[in-house]
Amino acid sequence: MLLRLPETGGLHRFSAMPLPAHRLAAFTESVIRGTTRMANQYGAINLSQGFPDFDPPEELLAALERAARGHNHQYAVTWGAPAFRNALAAKIRRFSGLPIDPDQHLVVTCGSTEAMMVAMMTACNPGDKVIVFSPFYENYAADAILSGAEPIYVPLHPPDFGFDPEDLEKAFAQKPKAIIVCNPSNPTGKVFTRGELMEILRLAEKHDAFVITDEPYEHIVYQPHEHVHFAALPGAFERTITCNSLSKTYSITGWRLGYVQAAPEVIAQARKVHDFLTVGAAAPLQEAAVAGLELPDSYYTGLRDLYTAKRDLFLNILRETGLPFTEPQGAYYVMVDISTLGFANDNEASEWFIREIGVAGVAGSSFFREPVNHLIRFHFAKKEETLRAAGERLMRLRELR
Repeated sequence: MLLRLPETGGLHRFSAMPLPAHRLAAFTESVIRGTTRMANQYGAINLSQGFPDFDPPEELLAALERAARGHNHQYAVTWGAPAFRNALAAKIRRFSGLPIDPDQHLVVTCGSTEAMMVAMMTACNPGDKVIVFSPFYENYAADAILSGAEPIYVPLHPPDFGFDPEDLEKAFAQKPKAIIVCNPSNPTGKVFTRGELMEILRLAEKHDAFVITDEPYEHIVYQPHEHVHFAALPGAFERTITCNSLSKTYSITGWRLGYVQAAPEVIAQARKVHDFLTVGAAAPLQEAAVAGLELPDSYYTGLRDLYTAKRDLFLNILRETGLPFTEPQGAYYVMVDISTLGFANDNEASEWFIREIGVAGVAGSSFFREPVNHLIRFHFAKKEETLRAAGERLMRLRELR
């Protein structure tokens, strides 16, 4: 290997160098974020990585301006600024009915991405097994592997992406330490029913496993579906580690504010993991985000209505293209079947969409353990004009069918 040293400009040859950790060979870089980079390169409309192109609520923007001029520029309390935790606990109590104590049940993290890693490292020892529903958000398998755990995959079956109770029973028979439940689901848009969640709880109790839930889309659920807080199910709180984020609810994906919610004994350990991973979330942003957490119920009704309109608009566009899709029950993603377009696989199709159509979506195979290569995931968390512009480009697909 040749390395150029900037001080001298000379070349120095090394016969060998240490190898990185073997566990990193088990997964790739994020396909989602890689697709965003390619979209940027070709000037495509980015419907791959799930972030809005519109601003947060005005209350949050005004609070951010105040926080920037306030005395919030040094470390906050490691597990979360008191004002933020108090507002967060009150909001969780309001929507879940759980008696959340801000000092006992919460640790604030740098987004739900860190929250998931904290949860996994808190729950699992090296060599433990973790159940992951497939398809899954790409971080879950990586989180398990980085924690020294082994994923056990249980398929979700289209079109409603439900699970077979026998498959889940067989997975639990392998004595996992935890199961991950994303509800509503990224990438499928599935909203788990109360009955499905009760079956998961029954098996978790039977086999003494944690249930790690990822719930950042809790307020983006389309009627008549309903989001059920897993931790609020009878007897579930003590074994549930809830991971959540403010990113999607308030359109602040770049603020990186999330949290872990669990029983005090679990939180005491999670705080140690969080402390040595990141020290703490950004203090000014915690201060500003209190304004979002204190928004009235009407905000959340409006959010549901906003995303219902976006979903309906984008699904109508897809209907005009003639491509089949699964209608999402929650979140803001849709899985589109590109089988009829004649590509060898979805990675080839995803790159073609970016280069030739000018719309970016994520190859569906990146979410599946099974050999599924005929799906593309698009998202619709965009302004109406952005979705209509994407629709104009996607109409070219009718010429190819």
